[in-house]
Amino acid sequence: MCGHQGFHHYQSAGHCCCQPGGFHEGLFHRRFSTRKERITQLEEYLKELQAEIKAVEEHLARMKTSK
Repeated sequence: MCGHQGFHHYQSAGHCCCQPGGFHEGLFHRRFSTRKERITQLEEYLKELQAEIKAVEEHLARMKTSK
């Protein structure tokens, strides 16, 4: 056991907060994305949405030309 008990123990997806890469790794745990990271995430999301729109448009075109 890691020595943590009760409220202050954090566990997610079966990983203890004290394991390498866990919650206590390093000096702090950043919870929020930076502005630059958020912009990058939104740009990637926009690309995914545009690809989905294109796929739907192609599917509609095929449906309209078939009997």
